[in-house]
Amino acid sequence: MTTGVTVTERAARRIGEILKSEPTGAMLRLSVLGGGCSGFQYKFDVDRTRAEDDVAIDRGGVTVLVDAVSLQYLAGSEIDFVDDLVGASFKVNNPQAKASCGCGTSFSL
Repeated sequence: MTTGVTVTERAARRIGEILKSEPTGAMLRLSVLGGGCSGFQYKFDVDRTRAEDDVAIDRGGVTVLVDAVSLQYLAGSEIDFVDDLVGASFKVNNPQAKASCGCGTSFSL
């Protein structure tokens, strides 16, 4: 299944650094939840369990999981890692987002 969700090399490196301190088999999970100041928000978790309907995105030796419901809101998105004056964080470049909050963790469609 083609997800249209990509992970940049920078993000894959950072995910790998995070997962080094986790038990073997750990993966990063990206979810979309209702809430946040713009209507929806991104949630990042470390998970060791892959659900039957999860889509796995593999890059640079790491795996990012996205559940089927969240995938519809993330289609075409790029997961990146930025480290700038504001701070270091994962950033989702989502072409479906019509608006987002200033911090970039929530969005609206």
